[in-house]
Amino acid sequence: MEQIKDQENSIIQKTIRELVDKLGFKCEIETMNTPQAEGEIRVFNIKTDESSFLIGQYGGNLQSLQHIARILVRQKMPERINFILDVNSYQQEKNLSLGKLAHNIAEQVLREKRAITLRPMSPYERRIVHMELSANPQIKTESIGEGAERKVIISPLNSF
Repeated sequence: MEQIKDQENSIIQKTIRELVDKLGFKCEIETMNTPQAEGEIRVFNIKTDESSFLIGQYGGNLQSLQHIARILVRQKMPERINFILDVNSYQQEKNLSLGKLAHNIAEQVLREKRAITLRPMSPYERRIVHMELSANPQIKTESIGEGAERKVIISPLNSF
């Protein structure tokens, strides 16, 4: 089983390296397994001096790069393998700051006994907020809005 996982990681790494090389960037790729609610997920972290181009504004380029990498990998693998692409641990740091933001807003919601609406977020970012606060029995979260304007409302549970 471990040998199969190593082979898969090798194929994914090679695919990412070819993609990044074709874009004209020099990089190293670090592979990590990180625990998540659904189990472990593979993270391929691209280390480069030119990270701002690969990340883009608000991580837009990184999301697109991940999408393309997943499509290319799926063409080479018999099974669908889920993985996350990161650049200089940008995604990891962003997830940590979103988690902190969610908890800080939750504390404010409970203190002020009123709902607070967060800025519009991507589906991935909203999911992080929902998951971070799911264990808090005093808080309710819900997503509202359409498309790029979709956002999370954090409210005290007893307000409904």
